[in-house]
Amino acid sequence: MADKKQIGNLGEEIAQKHLIKKGYTIIETNWRHHHLEIDIIARQGDELVIAEVKARTGALYGHPSDAIDKRKMNHLITAADAYIQLNDIDLDTRFDVLTVVFQGKQYELEHFEDAFYPGL
Repeated sequence: MADKKQIGNLGEEIAQKHLIKKGYTIIETNWRHHHLEIDIIARQGDELVIAEVKARTGALYGHPSDAIDKRKMNHLITAADAYIQLNDIDLDTRFDVLTVVFQGKQYELEHFEDAFYPGL
């Protein structure tokens, strides 16, 4: 069985392929600002998309989206703000969550657009 890091990397790879197939342009992956990380930074039309990917094997510990708590949201918002400021970006920004649940060699991917909003 693959370890947690391998599962996460595979989940991110699947999520990137999904976004590209839907017409998104991937700008950055695993972008870091100090101790904070954004899994995928993409563009869809006139929107900057900050995407968090959660991958799990099975549902023993609940749905992967349950791992996106208020603390994680705040970290993503802070990192996104840093990215926007550092790159002088003037686009509407949204936060998406992509989950990948593996069942053996099969998986189920869900894409939650506008999963949360800054300040909420």
